[in-house]
Amino acid sequence: MNIRQLDSQDYYEISPVINEWWGGRNMADMLPKVFFDHFQDTSFVMERGGRIAGFLVGFLSQSKKGEAYIHFVGVHPEYRQLGIGKALYEQFFAEASSRGCQKVRCLTSPVNTGSIAYHTRMGFKIEKGDKLTDSGIHVHSDYDGKGQDRVLFVKAF
Repeated sequence: MNIRQLDSQDYYEISPVINEWWGGRNMADMLPKVFFDHFQDTSFVMERGGRIAGFLVGFLSQSKKGEAYIHFVGVHPEYRQLGIGKALYEQFFAEASSRGCQKVRCLTSPVNTGSIAYHTRMGFKIEKGDKLTDSGIHVHSDYDGKGQDRVLFVKAF
């Protein structure tokens, strides 16, 4: 397997399969081509056998000095449980750290319990929100618009 920086042309391979990778959920709208054009040096692709097995799109915050943000991560369903996601996160952490960042942030939907568990295993802490889910997870109400609650994570290094 090989990790490399994201390229503009990767959009045309990744975008058509995003919804499929998420079990039919409409996720493609969350990753427009502008991310592939403008965040290449902090975004990564994992290739296996000439195919994209996973990707991570992240960037350094322009508003919060010393912070970076992971916007979107995906691993091909056939390649899950092989450490691809972890390798992509670690590559991003190393890049962010080398550029002076001490924190990385990301978020997910409160219904995405797999993502919540994954991020806590990766060392992210859940930021206190204004309400709790039935399972006791802190949530930020209407974070991405009315009815669009989110779980916010932070990892310091």
